[in-house]
Amino acid sequence: MYRNYSHTETRHSSLATRYRFIPCYNSRVSADPIELLVSPADSGTRLDRFVAANSPELSRARVQELIDSGLVQINGQPSKPSQKVKAGERITVQPEPRAPLKAEAESIPLDVLYEDDDLIIINKPAGMIVHAGAGNSRGTLVNALLGRGQSLSQSADLLRPGIVHRLDKDTSGAILIAKNDFAHAKLSEAFRTRAIQKTYLALVQGKFSAKQGRIELAISRDPKRRMRMSARPAAKSANARAARTDWTILQEFGPATLLEVQLHTGRTHQIRVHFSALKHPVVGDILYGAATHLVAEKTKLPALDRQFLHAARLSFTHPRTEKQITVTAPLAPELKIYLEKLAAAAGVPKIDASLAAFL
Repeated sequence: MYRNYSHTETRHSSLATRYRFIPCYNSRVSADPIELLVSPADSGTRLDRFVAANSPELSRARVQELIDSGLVQINGQPSKPSQKVKAGERITVQPEPRAPLKAEAESIPLDVLYEDDDLIIINKPAGMIVHAGAGNSRGTLVNALLGRGQSLSQSADLLRPGIVHRLDKDTSGAILIAKNDFAHAKLSEAFRTRAIQKTYLALVQGKFSAKQGRIELAISRDPKRRMRMSARPAAKSANARAARTDWTILQEFGPATLLEVQLHTGRTHQIRVHFSALKHPVVGDILYGAATHLVAEKTKLPALDRQFLHAARLSFTHPRTEKQITVTAPLAPELKIYLEKLAAAAGVPKIDASLAAFL
């Protein structure tokens, strides 16, 4: 049985006419063409936004991919995502399924902090995704590791060989990779039992009344904005997971404070959502409420274009030798430059010696 959406039916506030034939018994994205007729109310809307709003079975990322591949056409002609649609135009979408993702070798330079026969620690730059996922199959850390001929542990997920923990795309710093299954099992257990010490540097907005503190707010997916997480007392969210973040002030820089952060659990966006919940968002983290620009003593600093969050140090017991390993990732150059500019604008004479170990 098929269902025909006509102009008398609406699944969105848009008034676009929909000519879509979708099998009722199949919830997956159909390979059948989707045809949309632009109404006067939609005239002037960007093509990518129009298609995403009127095709709820397609994610925004998938719509972008289809447009880039020429599979979204206006009156039979491929168009750009930014093109404005006009009333009466017919938009045809061919939602061909994605080719299966796989981890492929790419020649991408890596900053190796430590390496032996069992593991390797990389200083990941901001902007690099750890492994392939929906809409992201190139330029990942896994691609780069395979590109250097790296032997990696194998897991049930073929897109994540060697991966025992992750860093957000725009978080830089030390990330631990397992070269074999023995090391992977041991390190995974160490992360699970919180035996690996993870130290971060975070520049957050505002000042604190105390020199150190602890955040114990449970974390769950934000029900309204699915790209975000939310933090609240555990008793107020049945589906939230316990999380603990400890912090110590390293230095104040006018409108912002540099913190050393100890992560005791590894929830998605944990540091970012915890400090956002305290009304001290990580500088540059627009998703969690940070200002686009900091202003120090009437000086407007340039946008950072990433969050000021850096995985500065990993300390753990080696999975085979049982020796203690501590590795420090130097502060990313763009973060050091930003901190120096902030210090100058805020009238801080120099970056305190307490930062020496991280620079």
